[in-house]
Amino acid sequence: MTPPVALTIAGSDSGGGAGLQADLATFAAFGVHGVSVVTALTAQDTRGVAAIAAVDATFVRRQLDAVLDDFTVAAAKTGMLHRAPIIDAILARPLPPLVVDPVLVATSGAALLEPGAIDAVRDRLLPRTVLVTPNLAEAEALTGRPVRDVPGMRDAARALVALGARAAVVTGGHLPGDAVDVLYDGRTYRALSAPRCAGGPIHGTGCVFSAAVTAGLACGCALDDAVVAAKRFVTRAIERAAPLGHGARVLSAAMIPGRAGPSSGARSDG
Repeated sequence: MTPPVALTIAGSDSGGGAGLQADLATFAAFGVHGVSVVTALTAQDTRGVAAIAAVDATFVRRQLDAVLDDFTVAAAKTGMLHRAPIIDAILARPLPPLVVDPVLVATSGAALLEPGAIDAVRDRLLPRTVLVTPNLAEAEALTGRPVRDVPGMRDAARALVALGARAAVVTGGHLPGDAVDVLYDGRTYRALSAPRCAGGPIHGTGCVFSAAVTAGLACGCALDDAVVAAKRFVTRAIERAAPLGHGARVLSAAMIPGRAGPSSGARSDG
């Protein structure tokens, strides 16, 4: 069978734990062929980001044209976009169903999106997306409201849909207790909960989650089914995350060959 194709538009993580490397590994775990557009290069490892080199927006557009003119891309995602001109270059042509991971900072705290580009994400990118997947800090930055508990996550998800996204899932991995994510599709809320895994900081969870959703969409899953499968996949990956370097544990080493729908993971609270 010919595998479906999914596209990641993201920065390169030289440590392989996040960014387009993690996206492509996740696509492969779902049986999806991954293609990529590189927006920035990072000198990065499990301890942090040492340097960033932006890719020229014109070359980003050349990459995008090359991919979309040759492949039938079933779904796409964005990760690190870094600068507003890159966002404009991406939006200059029609895109397949798009998942937006609004990457603002790395796990280590390094800024991955220039402050002036937040408005471009909010005003120009969100209206083009089928799903936006912010963590708590990213949801706060995009909505301008505090997001510190599950009711705040619900409010933020609703606000993100009001900004133009078709749906939003606010991830609550930084809250105490079970790891709860809140999905809002413009009509109903759905809380996805999984037991918290001990073991310290983990690198790449947001990238892997959004890539898993994108892979599910590329395989023809409905949005809510793709989100549930992605939650399960990330939960299982966190359970197996490995201390490959001297900093945060890495999810990419935990990729389990096979298709979406691992046995352990999220429960839906409706």
